[in-house]
Amino acid sequence: MILQLITSFIASAMFCILFNTPRRTLLQCGIAGMLGWMVYLLLDPHWKSVVATFFATVVVGVVSQIFARSFKMPVIIFSVGGIIPLVPGGLAYDAMRRFVEDDYTTALQTAVQALLLSGAIATGLVLSEVLGQMFRRSKS
Repeated sequence: MILQLITSFIASAMFCILFNTPRRTLLQCGIAGMLGWMVYLLLDPHWKSVVATFFATVVVGVVSQIFARSFKMPVIIFSVGGIIPLVPGGLAYDAMRRFVEDDYTTALQTAVQALLLSGAIATGLVLSEVLGQMFRRSKS
């Protein structure tokens, strides 16, 4: 698990380098990705991967909100870097490969799984944004 956390930190930080985020945010982006992956790893054995991805994305979104307020940066810098370990790119690739190989049943199952995971990521980010707005309004 430690190796996976280190790898998710590096992947998140390197993705942020690739997309020219400010250097001073690389550590926080890596931490957001690592925390999201840690939540996913802890929840995946007990719940389905879609539910684990949803809760991991909510954690990434909340952490991104906190980092954005603390460092006076846009939330998207931290949230995009943070969700990178959760993105189902391998599943999407496998689905397309199965379609090309004329294995339509497996391709459709894999594509639906990738779609569900993507939807869980989107829903988790939206929920964390709504929670952040509710918290800010209650403080005012």
